[in-house]
Amino acid sequence: MTISVLYRDEDLIVVDKPAGVLSVPDRYDPDAPVLIRELAKTEGELFVVHRLDKDSSGVLIYARNAEAHRLLSLAFEERKVSKTYLAIVRGSPLWEETVCELSLRVDGDRLHRTLIDEGKGSKEARTTFKLVERFRSGSFSASLVEARPETGRTHQIRVHLSSLGFPILCDPLYGDGHHLVLSKIKGKWKGDPWAERPLLSRTALHAAAVEFPHPRSGGAMKVEAPLPKDMRAALTQLRKL
Repeated sequence: MTISVLYRDEDLIVVDKPAGVLSVPDRYDPDAPVLIRELAKTEGELFVVHRLDKDSSGVLIYARNAEAHRLLSLAFEERKVSKTYLAIVRGSPLWEETVCELSLRVDGDRLHRTLIDEGKGSKEARTTFKLVERFRSGSFSASLVEARPETGRTHQIRVHLSSLGFPILCDPLYGDGHHLVLSKIKGKWKGDPWAERPLLSRTALHAAAVEFPHPRSGGAMKVEAPLPKDMRAALTQLRKL
């Protein structure tokens, strides 16, 4: 497994997590590759600070000692960490920017989905969304959206976007799960349907940047991860529609 290291020092390591890899071991998917195990082979013991969904890509922080772990975890808890995601969604929002504050209940059904739930036991959640680009071809429409979660609930961005009517492309839990293929979105497509490969086959969500105070110096840090190849390829084709 190739892992791109975005930043490394004696207190922390920041990597660009590939899609399809778990951040930490998961009892629901015991056979999936686990990033922290792969990193431990060369980096030694690491401490989990936060997580990304298996199919999501992008910036992920691990602490390299117990004190850094404590301080980074405290920064997340006190909402001193700012995260920016990019998502390709189905549909075309009328808004340029909006805020979703629907409360959530984690692991709410047999599929272990997070559910919108305003009742007792639910957790507050807040995400700001900004429209970046729109794409349209005939009856098909999609958009590139920036998401900034202020809370860190499981699947928060995915659930909030779905609740707004704009599920993330290829999302199997909160969208239709269908792969993005050119033949379905481009008029007069003339390729071979039996040989066609999907433009995108995983949830189109990428952690583009994280801003946080360094656990030792307290100085402001910002680490960014470029869009991965599959999302870049999808956007290239969507921009041609």
